[in-house]
Amino acid sequence: MNNRITALIADERGEIFDVPEAEGVGRVGEKFFKLKPEDLIKLPESADLMFLPQRRAIGFSRGEFVTLKGRAVSAILPQGYTRTHLPAFKKNSRAQILPLYGYTAVVLYKDELHAAALYTDENHKWNPEHYNTPKLKNFIRRVKKILPDNRIVAQVAKCSLEWHCLTAQNLFYRRWECGVPTSPTCNANCLGCISLQSSECCPSPQSRITFKPTVDEIANVGIYHLNHAAEGIISFGQGCEGEPSLQAENISAAIKKIRETTSRGQININTNAGFTTGIKKIVDAGLDSMRVSIISADAENYQRYYRAAYTLDAVKNSIRYALDKNVHVSLNMLYMPGFNDRESEFTAWKNFLTELPVHMIQIRNLNYDPDEFFAAMPDDKNFLGTKNFLRELKKIFPALTIGNFSHYLERK
Repeated sequence: MNNRITALIADERGEIFDVPEAEGVGRVGEKFFKLKPEDLIKLPESADLMFLPQRRAIGFSRGEFVTLKGRAVSAILPQGYTRTHLPAFKKNSRAQILPLYGYTAVVLYKDELHAAALYTDENHKWNPEHYNTPKLKNFIRRVKKILPDNRIVAQVAKCSLEWHCLTAQNLFYRRWECGVPTSPTCNANCLGCISLQSSECCPSPQSRITFKPTVDEIANVGIYHLNHAAEGIISFGQGCEGEPSLQAENISAAIKKIRETTSRGQININTNAGFTTGIKKIVDAGLDSMRVSIISADAENYQRYYRAAYTLDAVKNSIRYALDKNVHVSLNMLYMPGFNDRESEFTAWKNFLTELPVHMIQIRNLNYDPDEFFAAMPDDKNFLGTKNFLRELKKIFPALTIGNFSHYLERK
């Protein structure tokens, strides 16, 4: 068995080879690091491999980092894993921006593929074996018959079949967390938005809805799912929409209508929380949980990513209001190794979490081209590393849950 950590390359046909003369390398921020055994886990079964076009792999040979004669290779990890190192590569001068995926360093170690990552959460509900089954189309027809002419049902059916969205499919499987898209507009212009990108950027993996659902359309989907689903959750704020709180009037009215009919299940919103007036209306209508998308606790760095029409202070005000009303609040932390774990960011996070004691942080590998991301952020090479960052957060805030998935909450 070969205990050496060796680099991988892909040829022009996409076939992947190891490079025995070069050790495997990962990237944190804009620094390259020779990978060590403690950095690695076996590549998860449901992970994908992807070569990076117009980018040559970097390896370590004879005491230095070298550019290899082959394309860089990346792992795309399933949910439940947090990457610690990005792929190391050198792009050519004409390289296009990468598609929106969470790129992770991958190498050969002990004759098996390994990724630079941590196993950070377990949730069988998101195992791919539960989705895209042969019965899905029949289940979609069933719901369309029960809720005819409901545009939300038509939208999530499209999301299920074309984009294989898991929360969309859960409506038809009658279980767990179900996405209920409501908003065609947004108050931010995120670098890594998955539903709307400028033409010069990478293609969005989903298309944003083009309509505003009525109160009845929202309520009818919510009532159907919560009445039928095991551990049912309805979630506003999906990949195929903008910011749901901008539709606060209809959402809040729908929540009241849902709760007049059923007390079952959980009502959640995934939000940037920048529109505090809308968040307050939705909270007051009977919201159970709120997951706030956030990348930085530093106001300037936050704005560099979200390019928003609101401020980080507005986000804080929304979180504070929700906590005061006993809403379960999670942070959806968009994570890029070498950024969130910077010493300056860590200090900002400590202040943020002391001021706003949220219940959970859900780590999300940020789906964005690393070069484009770091070009948009100020240079800072002082970072803790992902393991230390997560360990120190847990040490300082022991009541804080750190994972990757939303947890079902029993209604009181």
